[in-house]
Amino acid sequence: MSDTFKLNIDGKDIEVPRHYTLMQACEEAGAEIPRFCYHERLSVAGNCRMCLVEWEGAPKPIASCAQTVGDMRPNRDGSAPNIRTKGDYVDKARNGVMEFLLINHPLDCPICDQGGECDLQDQAMAYGRAGSRYEENKRAVEDKYMGPLVKTIMTRCIQCTRCVRFSAEVAGVEELGMISRGEGAEITTYLEKSLTSELSGNVIDLCPVGALTSKPYAFNARPWELRKTSSIDVMDAMGASIRVDAKGDGVMRILPETNEEINEEWLSDKSRFVWDGLARQRLDKPYIRENGRLRAATWGEAFAAAKEALSVSADKIGVVAGDLIEVEQAKAALDLFRALGVNSTDCRPAGAKYGTDGVRERYILNGTLAGVEEADMLLLVGANPRVEAAVWNARIRKTWLWADLKVGRIGEAADLTYDHEWLGQGADALTNVRDTDFGKALASAERPMIVVGEGALCGEDGEAVLASALKLANEVGAIKEDWAGFGVLHNAAGRVGALDVGFVPADDGADTAAILSGGMETVVLLGADEVDLSSLGDSKVIYVGSHGDAGAARADIILPSAAYTEMAATYVNTEGRVQMTSRAVQPKGEAREGWAIFRALSDVMGKTLAYDTADALRGVLRGAEGESTVFSGLGFAPGVRGIEALKQPMTSASAALTSVSFGAVVDDFYMTNPIARASKTMAECSALASALDTPVAAE
Repeated sequence: MSDTFKLNIDGKDIEVPRHYTLMQACEEAGAEIPRFCYHERLSVAGNCRMCLVEWEGAPKPIASCAQTVGDMRPNRDGSAPNIRTKGDYVDKARNGVMEFLLINHPLDCPICDQGGECDLQDQAMAYGRAGSRYEENKRAVEDKYMGPLVKTIMTRCIQCTRCVRFSAEVAGVEELGMISRGEGAEITTYLEKSLTSELSGNVIDLCPVGALTSKPYAFNARPWELRKTSSIDVMDAMGASIRVDAKGDGVMRILPETNEEINEEWLSDKSRFVWDGLARQRLDKPYIRENGRLRAATWGEAFAAAKEALSVSADKIGVVAGDLIEVEQAKAALDLFRALGVNSTDCRPAGAKYGTDGVRERYILNGTLAGVEEADMLLLVGANPRVEAAVWNARIRKTWLWADLKVGRIGEAADLTYDHEWLGQGADALTNVRDTDFGKALASAERPMIVVGEGALCGEDGEAVLASALKLANEVGAIKEDWAGFGVLHNAAGRVGALDVGFVPADDGADTAAILSGGMETVVLLGADEVDLSSLGDSKVIYVGSHGDAGAARADIILPSAAYTEMAATYVNTEGRVQMTSRAVQPKGEAREGWAIFRALSDVMGKTLAYDTADALRGVLRGAEGESTVFSGLGFAPGVRGIEALKQPMTSASAALTSVSFGAVVDDFYMTNPIARASKTMAECSALASALDTPVAAE
């Protein structure tokens, strides 16, 4: 039997794969098919009937989303079946379906947050009747509580079940379902509890009517009032494509943009709803601590104080870069402090040893985020992708669900939303994995993948863990000519970019743990709020950052910088993909972009940097003409280009693996950075998650 099938659609002959649905075939022929329940990333439900088409000879219209072309019969004379997607017959069928859908739908358009971007509104205009023949009262459905993120007005619901299928299939947390039948049918959460998935906000985008909308965004703006700016998310190290919608000088909402290589069309709740934290707890002017209290100062005063603090021996100055640092700031800061003779610079968490050998392939995710769909075995070492890269976790689940991916994990036990084999908690489990059934299957797999998380890399034997995992990857065939199934999953957006510019200790320089141990006279924190500052003692602290968080609370001098929505800046995601954010709003108050702060400070210090603009700085990053650097191109992941480097063993790591358990990198998914901690919405989510984790006594 042929793998393709011939159809005649609106008089046009077309040949499509047999597994295509009739809807896909019609769209291949250039026809537009309306739909509500169908979504290309969800299973077929076939319950809205809006996609009706005419199959010549069939007794009734056909729901094109649920009809597979391979199951269709040819005409009696053997010719291809004739399909019509327009005409009086089809128009009348769709017209009737739309009339039924609108029987109980309320006339909420003037006050509905979905107004202006509503599928029902658009399709009612295109396929609906001018009036309704029904005079009965519309039914009303009680609104459901779904937590602090999703607002419900369930009377608008048309039971397309997109939200139900997303929760069960993509998010893997079955919290939504339909109860009752007929006119009494309604979508609800089980026991009317809050949604707990890290991806729950995506049901807002999926809802084709205004039944599920964004609770934090409600009544803030209309879509046509907003400036829409394409950018990059920095809440984790994935670098998801986002759209920042702003009104005036404030960010109103953040939505995902489709990027098949990274986030498909999903976005984590933290990335989507953190926007209110961009306006709270902001540092909008420089501050200097006098008599134990911070006072507002001018930039001149702040730079003079910074110059005095930095006028000490270079080996008594330490610089720590935080999780959200952009490449331009990291480069400018590094250039200035190297010019001052400072060797103690670090961008890694305390205890981390990776990234100093100059081999980039040992600290990026060479297999790529999309590459997991090609893998048949996946070993996670000290990584919990559900909280470290929630959208990637959904992609792993998709591969497990549809392609039978086998997953093994070493680290703290956790619910990843898919079945996986737990192999142990500590590094010694990595040594013993070869003797397990999973290890034997890994060795015989076609495309095995080994991913090491920061939870495994920040202990005493972190370097040995990385070396052991790389050795195992070579042994099981995870590294070959067309496959680079080894890499590191980072959880901080700024980490890889800072490593790429060399923001690690130079000769005899101190690392993060040593810098923060109290032996430095001056410590410079570049948005470093996720580190332990309790041992700094009498050290003078200069803080460069956007929010008043832990670093600013300890600082003696504060230099305010812009947030990621307020500048065009370079980031490098965990795959090594160079990306750019875009400026959606202006920086707050007197805040400046990070690189500009260090360019101005270099003048004050008498070590003027060689660039005056961001473009000139990026030119330095890209290298001289003809020279190739990691910053030479935007938007692509290196992938298999680095396999030769991966084949080389790590000779520097000689320590033996211990039985110490890998720790969790993320304690609270909603509170991982200063922007999130400033967000009222994230605080509500965090409190709710903590309450749900508390065991309830049986009654």
